[in-house]
Amino acid sequence: MASGNAEYTLIHTNGRAKRGRLATVHGTIETPVFMNVGTAAAIKGAVSARDLEEIGTQVELCNTYHLHVRPGDDVVRKMGGVRAFMRWNRPVLTDSGGFQVFSLAGLRKIREEGVTFHSHVDGRKMFIGPEESMQIQSNLGSTIAMAFDECVKNPSPREYVEASVARTTRWLERCQTEMTRLNSLPDTVNPHQLLFGIDQGGTFEDLRIQHARQIREMNLDGYAVGGLAVGEPTETMYRILDVTVPELPQNKPVYLMGVGTPANILEAVDRGVDFFDCVYPSRNGRHGHVYTNQGRMHMLNAQYETDPRPIEEGCGCPVCRGGYSRAYIRHLLKAGEMLGMRFCVLHNLFFYNTMMSEIRQAVEEDRYPEYKRNKLAGMGIAPVEITGP
Repeated sequence: MASGNAEYTLIHTNGRAKRGRLATVHGTIETPVFMNVGTAAAIKGAVSARDLEEIGTQVELCNTYHLHVRPGDDVVRKMGGVRAFMRWNRPVLTDSGGFQVFSLAGLRKIREEGVTFHSHVDGRKMFIGPEESMQIQSNLGSTIAMAFDECVKNPSPREYVEASVARTTRWLERCQTEMTRLNSLPDTVNPHQLLFGIDQGGTFEDLRIQHARQIREMNLDGYAVGGLAVGEPTETMYRILDVTVPELPQNKPVYLMGVGTPANILEAVDRGVDFFDCVYPSRNGRHGHVYTNQGRMHMLNAQYETDPRPIEEGCGCPVCRGGYSRAYIRHLLKAGEMLGMRFCVLHNLFFYNTMMSEIRQAVEEDRYPEYKRNKLAGMGIAPVEITGP
């Protein structure tokens, strides 16, 4: 059974592209949506919750593993949950911690109970399994919790991927049971917490399809496609989406985890994806790379030394609207001033949030193929044809 009080409405389709709306206890999410990534309950680049509201952010994503390690999910719980902790009044999605356990924690041991590993902060031995992940996320009180899964590298041997997918399915069942229990407790931070399951299967189409068919029977609040953009070519990622997304319920949100260049998002929307997250806009912004409708610019380039124009003319972000010049932003970055990084991150997140708004409108107006083609052409990128059923 579904875990919380979510209501997903499929408003319109344009080909496979979906325009939806997810009503949650913390507010309504218009989809397709890009979730701004606040790993440790903050966007890197000195961007506050108020800033996020100003630039049109709907959902912030926080990291279960990092908040468990520091300051501790017990601390966050005492502060009223992650939303109260960071003064964010809109929905929050927390990942399960699984990806970080597998990618950051170094030496680890996977067994049926869960994963034993060493903290990347202080080296102490730790354990997270399905129940522990749900308990941590319940303490954080997020709107949407992700099931604990194993994210395998691509490519991996088929035998290993098969065993991993089967274990991930068993872990999902345990997550669902534990979340139902936690949501029923009288002192739970968010008793309406939602649970999204994760489709795995590496780059094997048949395993992806089989797993999607298994987990769709569990009537979860939403479904994610995980384990992509971890080593495989972009064309392979699109091929997996082509065969996997049609197997997931159309009347539930679909989330492509950790993927998000503008081109990736445009192509994945065309394949039926609702939710996205990626560190690119904030990470690249901190290094002076900014996104525009004409492609990516590197603000440290000498050509901007005396350029009086904003990052992108006509942009409505606080930085461009405020009249800050390319020359000034370049100076700040060269001088190592945090303000330069903040400006670039704000612009990038605004660009992403605005693009998602344009996408939603284009799908509703049955002109998404044209919108995608024109948007990609402006950035000098060729579209990728959809294959499969």
